[in-house]
Amino acid sequence: MPAPSSRAASTLSADRIVRTTVVLLFSAWLIDYVDRFVISLALPAIGVEFDLSRGQQGLVVSAFFLAYALCQIPGGMIADRFGGARVMLWALLAWSLFTALTGYAWSFAALLALRFAFGLAEGAFPAASIKVLVERTTLRQRMSANGIIMSSNSIAAVLTPVLAPILIVAFGWRSIFWSAAAVGLLVSLAVRRWLPEPTDNVRTPGFRVPVRVVLRSGVLWRFAAIMFGYNVIGWGLSTWAPTYLSEERGLPLTTAGPLMAIPALGAALATIVGGRLSDRLAGNHRLVIVPAMTVAAIALLVLSQTSSFAGFAVCSTIAVFSASLAYMPIYAVPMRSLPPAYVGVGSSIIGFGGQLAGMVSPAAMGVLADRFSFQAAFGFLVVGAVIAAVMAVFTPQDTESFLAATVFPGDRNIDTAPAAEHS
Repeated sequence: MPAPSSRAASTLSADRIVRTTVVLLFSAWLIDYVDRFVISLALPAIGVEFDLSRGQQGLVVSAFFLAYALCQIPGGMIADRFGGARVMLWALLAWSLFTALTGYAWSFAALLALRFAFGLAEGAFPAASIKVLVERTTLRQRMSANGIIMSSNSIAAVLTPVLAPILIVAFGWRSIFWSAAAVGLLVSLAVRRWLPEPTDNVRTPGFRVPVRVVLRSGVLWRFAAIMFGYNVIGWGLSTWAPTYLSEERGLPLTTAGPLMAIPALGAALATIVGGRLSDRLAGNHRLVIVPAMTVAAIALLVLSQTSSFAGFAVCSTIAVFSASLAYMPIYAVPMRSLPPAYVGVGSSIIGFGGQLAGMVSPAAMGVLADRFSFQAAFGFLVVGAVIAAVMAVFTPQDTESFLAATVFPGDRNIDTAPAAEHS
């Protein structure tokens, strides 16, 4: 059998690098989201043990997102400075430690402190992981690869409600945090052992935009607003649906948890489809986000009024599927357009918007459920769909317009030519 040509061998090697990177990042994001989701399944038991109101339970979730949001942009700057792989690995190890320590919480105050520390540890991970991906993929495969990776978020939302209640019933709520921490340690070892080195297809940018310019970029903050709207829906539903089904509808946790796996399966598929659409459209995210969020808003309005299990399952599945179609398109233009040296800080601004929603949505819904009803709490989620759809219209739809809007016009020290696309 003849030996492959050097170009063919290089292609095989490049494909292997992408596949290995995708598998490892998928695994890291999977345990990242498992570690976040377990608190939602544990909240009913935690609320009973520490005698917490729904508002206080919402604060337990929001404490994580407060710290997580605060660390988004510094984490991106650190990843750009010290390298995505190194920052990602240390973040994984640190948050696994605080996940384990959550299992030893002895009071409401201790729980808040530990979840805050957990958020600080995870804060640098998103931007670092995106930087790792960008350094090992080409433009034409980037969003499809990221769609597969980020479908891990929804897979975690499938696995956690199925497995966590079994552990809670058998061994208590603390056991799920210890179990998740052990898996996180194993994933960190795999990342350290098998993550490939960056490829040479990432061209050093012909210009260097000062970080302060990136931070002051109004266009990136508009993309952050889209992510805020998207995550209002995601974190609001995932936090409170198990409690609603358990406390208001009388379902045992072992039934309520798996019921939430149904919309999560739809979200996993929608995230992958959204990634492929993003690569095919080369941006133009409003073509996906506006109709997707319109459908999500309608489904959420119906969900807030439904009184049947079947109606809740159908409406939540439609809402989550539609919203998840928008996930990858939010990142499509920035990830295709940002210079590699600024992918970390640029993507962290967008991520900040999402984590701000994670801080606001669970707490706001908890207060609404306490003072009014769960119907009012679920109705609040429509606000997220509206924000995402509106802001999608007021953001650049391609690389050329993104770069023109991001770089200060008239600055002669900045070359506005976009980075070359690699095949």
